[in-house]
Amino acid sequence: MNAFEKDYYAALGVAKDASAADIKKAYRTLARDLHPDKNAGDAKAEERFKEVSEAYAVLSDPQKRAEYDEQRTLFGSGRFRGPRGGGGGGGGFGDLFGSGGLGDIFGGMFGGGASRARGPRRGGDAETDVTLDFAEAVHGVTVPLRLASPHACRTCGGSGAAPGTTPRTCVSCGGTGALSVNQGPFSLSQPCRDCRGQGRVVDTPCRDCKGTGVTTRERTLTVRIPAGVQDGQRIRLAGKGSPGENGGPAGDLFVRVHVTPHRVFGRKGDHVTLAVPVTFTEAALGADIEVPTLDGSVRLRIPPGTPSGKTFRVKGRGAKNGDLLVTVEVAVPQKLSAKARKALETLAAEDGADPRAYLAEEVTSG
Repeated sequence: MNAFEKDYYAALGVAKDASAADIKKAYRTLARDLHPDKNAGDAKAEERFKEVSEAYAVLSDPQKRAEYDEQRTLFGSGRFRGPRGGGGGGGGFGDLFGSGGLGDIFGGMFGGGASRARGPRRGGDAETDVTLDFAEAVHGVTVPLRLASPHACRTCGGSGAAPGTTPRTCVSCGGTGALSVNQGPFSLSQPCRDCRGQGRVVDTPCRDCKGTGVTTRERTLTVRIPAGVQDGQRIRLAGKGSPGENGGPAGDLFVRVHVTPHRVFGRKGDHVTLAVPVTFTEAALGADIEVPTLDGSVRLRIPPGTPSGKTFRVKGRGAKNGDLLVTVEVAVPQKLSAKARKALETLAAEDGADPRAYLAEEVTSG
């Protein structure tokens, strides 16, 4: 069917006024459920996946969506539908909307106009997801991605006709894809119903693509994910999307990254964070401690009198140009031996300082 006769909004299950974010969310959900990897051998799921991909390719592009909406409004109302055939003299869309006629108004969806040959068209953008572990996201990694996207059918070469047959020129419109219809003082053009605006008719459809000229094909790409990528980040790979039509450029591939959280390390921009417990004596007297990193370990000097919550910086051990930020936390023992308790009581008696004394002074002065 012609693009304007298909309800792309219904295909994605969204309203006509859905936002770009809602359209993308609906597509990602459907594409994940219908992906050939999850539905091997399911022809209906494959057909539905192709339908969803086609709908998203149009509705995700603001210009294509605007053209699609305009055409649906024009032809959905029936204003330009009339008896098939019909002659008509001058005028028509050429006089009404300029010399381009249908080619100017519907060029975006008909590939250059009903009366022109299809020109090169850019392929649709594709989107996929990849899940990395924490270290891969920090250091970067090369991953293989399996993608399923529409391609020209190999069996029929994209013609839609079964091998050994060829499409024939539509006799109703003479191959132009459009018919003239008299509407009062004007002669208007509308897409030919017999060939659906294509200018040709496929009598024996290709068995593999069912006459569409398009099949879903899997391909594997090796993609380098850069170091320091963040959870939820969207990476654009120019020219790696769906192939173009008639020599047109390929679309782009957008890879959304999901990072599995680490049980020990965290992220703060390009910095890797780590909380390290130390004993009271290590914090009070100072110590050299072993600190783990994502690729080994380092020695960290804790100076005497280090307070709990103090953060130290280890240069160059983060993501990209980031550092490792080590925060020490004084561990309070849950149980004490009699000897340890006696030692702490002696320390408390010897120290005698009240760390909260300033609070009373501040309250009084305030």
